[in-house]
Order: sequence, then structure tokens, then C-alpha cells
Amino acid sequence: MESRHFFRFLFLFIGLATLLLITWINLPYPPPNATDLYDCTTQSSWCTKRLNTYNPLRKPPKPTRHRHHDHSSDTPHHPLDPLTIQEINRVRTVLSSHPLFKNPSLYALHSITLEEPDKPLVLNWKKGDPLLPRKASVVARVKNKSYVLTVDLTTDEVAVHKKTDSTSGYPMMTIEDMTSATWAPLSNAEFNRTILERGVDLKDLACLPISLGWFGKKEENRRLIKVQCYSLKDTANFYMRPIEGLTVLLNMDTNQVVEISDKGKNIPIPKAADTDYRYSVQGLHQEVQLINPVSIEQPKGPSFVVENEHFVKWANWEFHLKPDPRAGVVVSRARVKDPNSGEMRDVMYKGFTSELFVPYMDPTDAWYFKTYMDAGEYGFGLQAMPLDPLNDCPRNAYYMDGVFTAADGTPYVRSNMICIFESYAGDIGWRHAESPITGMEIREVRPKVTLVVRMAASVANYDYIVDWEFQTDGLIRIKVGLSGILMVKGTPYDHMNQVSVQENLFGTLLSENVIGVIHDHYITFHLDMDIDGSDNSFVKVNIQRQETSPGESPRKSYLKATRNVAKTEKDAQIKLKLYDPAEFHVINPTKTTRLGNPVGYKVVPGGTAASLLDLEDPPQKRGAFTNNQIWVTPYNRTEQWAGGLFVYQSQGEDTLAAWSDRDRPIENKDIVMWYTLGFHHIPCQEDFPIMPTVSSSFDLKPVNFFESNPILRMPPNAEKDLPVCKAAASA
Repeated sequence: MESRHFFRFLFLFIGLATLLLITWINLPYPPPNATDLYDCTTQSSWCTKRLNTYNPLRKPPKPTRHRHHDHSSDTPHHPLDPLTIQEINRVRTVLSSHPLFKNPSLYALHSITLEEPDKPLVLNWKKGDPLLPRKASVVARVKNKSYVLTVDLTTDEVAVHKKTDSTSGYPMMTIEDMTSATWAPLSNAEFNRTILERGVDLKDLACLPISLGWFGKKEENRRLIKVQCYSLKDTANFYMRPIEGLTVLLNMDTNQVVEISDKGKNIPIPKAADTDYRYSVQGLHQEVQLINPVSIEQPKGPSFVVENEHFVKWANWEFHLKPDPRAGVVVSRARVKDPNSGEMRDVMYKGFTSELFVPYMDPTDAWYFKTYMDAGEYGFGLQAMPLDPLNDCPRNAYYMDGVFTAADGTPYVRSNMICIFESYAGDIGWRHAESPITGMEIREVRPKVTLVVRMAASVANYDYIVDWEFQTDGLIRIKVGLSGILMVKGTPYDHMNQVSVQENLFGTLLSENVIGVIHDHYITFHLDMDIDGSDNSFVKVNIQRQETSPGESPRKSYLKATRNVAKTEKDAQIKLKLYDPAEFHVINPTKTTRLGNPVGYKVVPGGTAASLLDLEDPPQKRGAFTNNQIWVTPYNRTEQWAGGLFVYQSQGEDTLAAWSDRDRPIENKDIVMWYTLGFHHIPCQEDFPIMPTVSSSFDLKPVNFFESNPILRMPPNAEKDLPVCKAAASA
């Protein structure tokens, strides 16, 4: 009986989870399809809506569409190219003969990734040079111990670096860890009885694996996880139907239930009505067509190329791009062309999402531990779902796959994980028009077209959209969008008039018996800036009020900019303050413009949020990398992950905050800047049953990097260069 229910549950859960993770629809608009969009060709000066003649199998130009090819034949061309399927299989073969891995049932491979060559070797490598020796970095659990290993793919030598005892924590979970944790409680009779007592049929059960952070000694020396469950009866959006107060503590290494806590027996399971968000569901299929379909057409083809699958060239930019199981997207060797000299100049050696910290603000028994580290615990890249053409990315997008590994080392392909596309939304690159009073008939305007690199990760309920946007004026914009489904709490209340003034709901009543719990999102980026070379400095440009002297001027005050070069790491720990403004520059003090200004880039903060948690609160100790919005550290290839190498159940002793407190010299050094985007989220009814995207961004902007406006010579658009599209009714 239980076995039958188990398999029914497993197949239902996997199927629905897959459906949820690969579908992203904003209510109430219908998703566009290919027949809704115009089809422009280079042979025609106009295009029509081809409702009957559109052929989805028509082969598009190679650079503008994903090319479905056999990744088993891929070969690396650049020192930073990710491991190929052939290389991963070789790693498996080499490890299979190593004494640690003799018994397949006693180990799991948590990640197999490229061990990047030393930075100086990569900087000196040129296209056409022999490829640098390839090595794989392997994180493994063997007999309940964690290891980091290096496999030399040239010599087949294995170097074993056992995890030191000086730091806590476990490796990022495997997909197998997460999957097995969701069904393991079903082997426990007490759990099954509890579910049935709550009025939920086992066939309608959906469970989630929830990392538990760290809260004391009783959680040490065991790799634990908590499991909470939902009812998926009558809806795909089971997140809105929590079995509130029921929490299972599970040993992840043995899949044995350690403890069951059930403190919500008086809380009803919220109803399924109005929770489904799928367009195909009856009721939602009644279209609310507020806008006509919009599509960007490029009759002359795209302006970018992707060489050898990972090297992108567009306009005046070039950079290396690769998927990563932990970071998601890694942008490396970003260089921009100088319009005067024509040379490619270094801007950033490596940039990526280092960690995400998502603490929920409910201290009760079933919620206090929900303080996720989505990159180091779950794998931000592992949770990146295939992007949906025409909805996640426009029709002119190029798609890139990721190649990752299962726990036994078997490689698999995550198709359409990244998209690259040119974007034009009517923005202006620069403009000036003269007033008629000058007698000069001048109106000069340039359009702003950008190149976007996009990934969307569905970490269970939440969806994160990460964009790296490159602009022709040298600016890089990093934007994060939040969508998906809230993690909600069941409640006896179905109206606010039932709630006493003194009672703390820890959130907002979103629907009958549903509370959206207050929470934060912090996304910390690792930005290894190399401005015209690796030896850089961090400059804080303070903007302060200056008082005028008596009789000096009719003015009483003005603003003065004072430059302060950070000598050590603590000088560069920055908390953003509205009434203590500053600019934050990374400069190369040895390179100057013709006028003597040091060349540089500045980080331009966007709307952000700062953590208000007590610094000694266990979640904040683990997430101490969010204590400041900006940090600067000397380059160290072992310091890439802001929450530490092993984040799962870590105690916070191996974080960006701990590294920075060493107060190492950073002036005129190879330095790394870290920036944290933050969101406070007080849920509202508009977030139910699925939330519209909210986003924030920050910029990396040239400051005295160019001699003058770098896009001064860019020509304006002309009518003859653009297709003229007509709607079907007027064609």
C-alpha cells in the first residue's frame, strides 16, 4: 500500500515540479507564440503577420538561435571553457580507479567543474596559442567526509585535499540529495499517519527539501535537512496549500527521519481555488490582451557572434561566457575597444553571482530556520531551468546550454540555460537639440542598443532572473529580477477583522488562510575588476557640504568631492548612506588619460536594502557578507564564494566578512570588489498566487576610462536601414 502511494507521489511530484520550474507566466496575459509575431526577412522592406504560413521548423541564421547539437563531441578552445562531456567522463574514469572511490555506494560527487588555470597564465594566453593544461576540481563526499580533489586531465593524476577541520559546513547539495529528501519521510509510518490525520491523501502530497542553516551544537556532525509538505489536490500551485506546522528533520546521509514536529493541527490547509496560474487552465484562458505582440526584428542579422560556443563579440565588447552549477553565469575577460586607439582594453577579469541569502522573518518553530543560501546550498546554476523562447527571451536570442554532473559523475545537459540577445526599448544613447532661440537647427540623437546575457533560476518556489547587460558606452549593468511564487504560511484567519491588534502575523494576509511571510533577498556579486591591468586601487570619493567664508560668495554652501584611496580592506567596507553620499571607483593608478586623470570604473548602486538582523543572530553570522554593500579584497583564487566554500550548515567562520577582517593591503594590488543587491519584501495581495517581477540593478560605469564620449561617432538610425512592419489588417 505505502509502496504504491510512494511511486504515485514520486511521479506526480517530479512531473509537477518539472512543470512548475520550466513554466513562467505573468497573469493575466497570454504568452505570445510564434504566430503572433512578425516575420521580417532581408529580402523584404516590410513584413506581415503570417498566421498560416509560419513554419516553426524553418532554420534561422546560425548566430541567432540555439543550435541543437551533440555535446558529446565538444572540445575546449579557451582556457576558461567549461569541462566538456568527454572531459567529465574522463574524470569519472580516473576517479573510479582511485582508492577513495572503489565503492560507488559510499560516495557522491557534489560538483565537477573546471579548475581554472592561474590568472597570469590566462591573461598571457592568446587565441592560437596551445591550450593550457586542463584540470578538474571535484567536490565529493566519501563515507560521510567532504573532500576537494584536483584531477589533472593531462596526466590523470589526482590530488586530494581533505576538508580541514577548522571550518564547518558541507558541500552544495546534489539534485539526488534534494530528490531523495522529499520522498524519504514516506517510509516513516508516523509521518504517514500524521499526513492522513491532516486530511491529505498521500497521492496528493508534495514535499520540499529545506536547508536548516545552523542554530547550535545539536545540529553538528550530522548532515541534516528539514522537509515540509503541501497538498497539490486541485492545483499545480501546491505552494499555496501548506500543511502548516508539520516539519520533518531528516538525516541526509542515511535518509532516516530524526524528528517530526507537528504544531499546526488547528490550522486548515488553504483552499485550492484561484491558486493556479497556468494559462491553459480553464478560466485563465480568457485572454486579457492589453498589448499587441512586440518583436525586435533584425533584417541584417544580429550584431554579435559567439565563437567556439563561449566567446562573445558584440559592438565594441568581447567576453568569455560559461554556465556554472553554483554561480549560474560566469562572465570572464570582459574587454572593451577604445574608439581612439582601437585596442581592446581590460575591464573585468571575472564576474558572477557569488551567493544569495534569503532570511524569512518569522521566529516560530516551523519558520525560524528558513534562511536560505541559494547558491552554496542548492546550486544557483543547478536550479537554472530551460528558458522559454518568446517569453523568457525575445525571438532574436541565441541560446547556450550548460553541462553539469549527477552525483555519480554522469554528465547531463541543461538545454537553453542562458540566452544572449540584443535589446532596444527606445532608450537613448545620447542626444542634444538646440532651442530655436539660438537660431541653430540641431537635433542629434543616438539610439541605445544593448547586449543582454540572461539566466533564470527557479529555486523551488522563487524565480530569479539575472541579466548582464553590456552597453556601447562601456557601461555594464547587472540586474536581478524576482518572480515566481511566495513561500506562504497557513493561518486560521480568513479576514483581518479576526486578527487582534497585538498579534504579529509576521507577514500579510494574502488570501483566506494564507499569510505571505516578510523576508529579504540579498544577491552578492564577485567582481574581479582589472582596469587596464590587474594592479588597481579602490577610491572612495566623498561628496560633502562645504561652507563658504563670510563675504566669499552670495552662496552659503556648495558640494566638494574628496578622493580617499583605501589602503586596507577595512577602509573599503562600505555601508551605503543617503545623507553621506560618495562615489566608489576602481582605478589603475599607473594609467592616466592625456589630462592626467587615473583611468577607472565606478560602481553605481541601484535601489538596495541592508540587513537589519542582529549581527549575532546565527543566520546573520552565516550571511555576514551582507553586513556591508561593498567590500574590496585582494585577489585570492580560494576566495570566490562569499558564504564560504562549504555553506551548508556552516557557522559563518569562512565568509567574505571573515576574510575582509584580516585587513590586508589593497592599494595598487590585484583586487576584487564585492557588491550586494538587496530587497526587503513585505508581501501584498498582488503577489498572490504568483508575483509580478520586481527588479533592481547596479552599474559598472567608466569614469575617466575614455578620453571622451566613446560613442560620439556612432551613426544615427536611418529609415532605409530598418524594416517597415505592418499589421495583418493593413498589410
